[in-house]
Amino acid sequence: MAYGMISLSIFFKVQQTTGSIAIAGLATGVNGITGATTAGLRGTLIDKFGMKIPLRVFAPSYAVLILLFSTGTSSTQLVVFAGVLGFSAPPINLSIRPLWKVTVPKDQIRTAYAIDTAVMNSVGVFGPLAATTVALNYSPELSLQICSALIFIGGAALSLSPQLKRWAPEKKTSKDLAVWRTPAMQLLMLEGVFIGLGWGAFDIAVPAFTTLENIPHRTGILFAIMAAGNVIGGLVAGMVSKKTSSFAAFKRIYLFWFIFSLPLAFTYPDWSMMIVTATMSLMSGGLQVFYLEISEAVRPKGTAVAALGWLWTVEGTFASLGAALGGFISEHYSPRYCLALTTICVGIGYLIMRGGAGLLKAADRIPTEEEDTEALEANLDTNK
Repeated sequence: MAYGMISLSIFFKVQQTTGSIAIAGLATGVNGITGATTAGLRGTLIDKFGMKIPLRVFAPSYAVLILLFSTGTSSTQLVVFAGVLGFSAPPINLSIRPLWKVTVPKDQIRTAYAIDTAVMNSVGVFGPLAATTVALNYSPELSLQICSALIFIGGAALSLSPQLKRWAPEKKTSKDLAVWRTPAMQLLMLEGVFIGLGWGAFDIAVPAFTTLENIPHRTGILFAIMAAGNVIGGLVAGMVSKKTSSFAAFKRIYLFWFIFSLPLAFTYPDWSMMIVTATMSLMSGGLQVFYLEISEAVRPKGTAVAALGWLWTVEGTFASLGAALGGFISEHYSPRYCLALTTICVGIGYLIMRGGAGLLKAADRIPTEEEDTEALEANLDTNK
């Protein structure tokens, strides 16, 4: 819930304090880029040394830093604090996924993962809506204080869990390549460059558009619709994932994702944008499941956590750049240019995945039960 609220809480805090959408976009982008650039390192840290110490250090530190950020009064101070927040984000989601294997019986793991994913995506619906409601009806400071409390409670509960003692990192041999040296992973990272850039711009274009049109309350509604679409799309994809090749399904859904994005730049924050983003999110929700099955099939051994962490490092870094760029473009030109950029980047991403099909042959088959389970396990925000 806290991670679903934090980005918009930062955006509205900076926007209301400075009166600038561009600076708000910059702060949000800086927060995202510092969090993204350390996601791979945090994943590697967990794979090598376990979870207890990172959680006990990062969670309380992050909670305190959120409170400090909420007291900021100048643009420079807020942007700097937003960056520090990104560096200190605790790897809660990265830690939770592997723990299910030592928590429930083997025959119940898929059920546990499905429930976990549904719950996390559900709070993804309410997080942006809650942040927008609290920030606009009360204050952004209160929204940030709620985030701080939730992070502290969640981090403390997880760090004290007895399951941490029962989990051991996956073993890696000397012959296994590093994540960034594997050709298939390099292809996924290249695709992540454009998807990150496009969706970073989109994430700022929506609140910027609604703010400029004096309808900021629609921001949370739009993001909630998208989150709900992601949940539905992911559940549908999960039901058919055993019946089709991961990569074949991925390519088909990707094409429809691009087609549905074509009218995006011509929409307005009303029913038109709601319909377009709803159809896009249905595709992206299903796409995420097959994407994670692909990454699970082609990743090197011993990188169960780090592989997704490094993929997010690339995608999240460029998403942050897109957010910063989106704030500037939205304020000085028009949010519609950012929405057009999203469509262009989705199209480029599709061409990259089609062109690099030969590197993803390992995923061009029906996944095994174990791989399908791993994909469900990973179907969460890898930034945190």
